[in-house]
Amino acid sequence: MSASLAALYRRRWLLSRRMVQIFIVLAFLVDWPEIGRIANGNLSSSLWLGVLPLTDPFIALQSLLSGTMLAKTALIGTVLIAAFYFIFGGRIYCSWVCPINMVTDLAYWLRQKLNVKGNMTMPRELRMAVLGMSLVLTVLSGTLAWENFNPITLFQRELMWSSLAGGLVLLSLFLFDLLITRRGWCGHLCPVGAFYSVLGRYGRVRVTAKQSGSCAGCGACIKVCPEPHVLAPVVSLKANAVTHGDCTRCGACLDQCSSGAIAMKFDLGKSFHGIPIVSK
Repeated sequence: MSASLAALYRRRWLLSRRMVQIFIVLAFLVDWPEIGRIANGNLSSSLWLGVLPLTDPFIALQSLLSGTMLAKTALIGTVLIAAFYFIFGGRIYCSWVCPINMVTDLAYWLRQKLNVKGNMTMPRELRMAVLGMSLVLTVLSGTLAWENFNPITLFQRELMWSSLAGGLVLLSLFLFDLLITRRGWCGHLCPVGAFYSVLGRYGRVRVTAKQSGSCAGCGACIKVCPEPHVLAPVVSLKANAVTHGDCTRCGACLDQCSSGAIAMKFDLGKSFHGIPIVSK
C-alpha cells in the first residue's frame, strides 16, 4: 500500500463521517440535475426524495410537550428515526449527522495543534440537566423552547440565509471548545446528545475487542475518543465491548489503533465481559 493510501486508510472513519455529513448538508441546499433537491425541510423534519418523511424524535417530543399534535407524516418520520437510533445507537446522530460536529472537531484539531492547555472541569451530567431544563421550559412556555437556541437549527439558518445570530453562535461554540474545555459543547452541554444517548443506550453497533492480547497498551485510542470514559473500561478493565450510551460510534479510536485490537460491528447480544484485550 502506498504512503498516500495508507494515510487515507488511517483516517477512513473520519473521512467516511465527513462525506456523510457533507452529503446531508448538501441534500438540503443543492438542486441536482433531473432530481431536484434531495431533501426538503431541515434536520428537524424533512421529506427525502419526495416520499420518505423523517422527523427528529427530540423535536417530536418537544412538540408533544408543548401541546402540538403531530401530523401523520411526522409521526411516521419520528418512528422511523427513533427505531433506527434505538437499534444502531443514538449518538450516531452526533458524529455522523449533526453538522455542529464538524465545527467542534475543527476546534479540537486546532486545540491539539496549538497545544492549548486550558481545560475547565465540567460534569458530563450537566447535559442531562440542560435536557431536562429544555423540556420543562417547553411545557411551561407551550413552545419549542430549545429551538430558539439550538445550534443545529442556527447552523442551517446560517447556510441558507447567512444569519448573523447563526454565525455568532457557531463562533462561540468553536471558541468555547478551542479555549475553554476539551469537547465542551458535545461532551458536556448539548441536550440533543443527551437525548440520543438515552434513546440509543442499547444500540447494537458497538466498538468491540477483536481478540485477547492484541492491544498494544498505548492508550492512543482513549486520547482521541470524544467520550473517553466509554472506552476506558474496554482497555483497562478488560470489558469486551463499549456499551455506554455516550459512545458516538465516530470511529476515532479505530483510526488511531495501530494494532487493530478493536473493531466496530453489529452485535446481536453476546456477553460483553470477561474477554481481555490487554495482555499482561
